[in-house]
Amino acid sequence: MAEAYLNAAGKGRWRGFSAGSKSDGLVHPLALVTLAEVDLRPKASRSKSWDEFCALDAPIMNVVITVCEKSADETCPLWPGSPRTLHWPFPDPASVEGTIEDRMATFRGVFDLIRKTVDAFIDEEKMASKA
Repeated sequence: MAEAYLNAAGKGRWRGFSAGSKSDGLVHPLALVTLAEVDLRPKASRSKSWDEFCALDAPIMNVVITVCEKSADETCPLWPGSPRTLHWPFPDPASVEGTIEDRMATFRGVFDLIRKTVDAFIDEEKMASKA
């Protein structure tokens, strides 16, 4: 959800790539429903391993942002180019159990946190580039 929103909100200035330490290639269906509810429909979305972004031919990244509460305890790879790293500890909505309504409410809540955090990040970067 963070990749899709950053790519939309970044309007070409920012390009997001989502990846993790344990990837099965699939995006959670409720994440896709949540994105569709806010009219974001990422093309060819898939779950990616962060190993893709450590290769010599990987995209150059200026900032690497970890977003899951659990990822704060993981040792991240060494990223090419030594980008700045940030950690935004969002809850993992996929770990929530309960009714479909409960689970969707969690996905929506996490998406709202993502949206606010990404918007603040973009605003801060705009201000910094003007300074």
